[in-house]
Amino acid sequence: METYSLLREFADSWMLLFLFTFFVSMALWVIFRPGSSKTYRDVANIPFRHEDKPAPDSGDKEA
Repeated sequence: METYSLLREFADSWMLLFLFTFFVSMALWVIFRPGSSKTYRDVANIPFRHEDKPAPDSGDKEA
């Protein structure tokens, strides 16, 4: 069997299964990580914090 055919057969079967399993496991890991949901929820909402005015400088206090 040629090298190309052997690698093609491997990629069509086992590598496809491995990559699908890796993708599903990474998606579940991101969704169900313990203890980090508040941190990432806070980071995800950064663009929506100051819709009506810009954020103050770090040294300024908001009036």
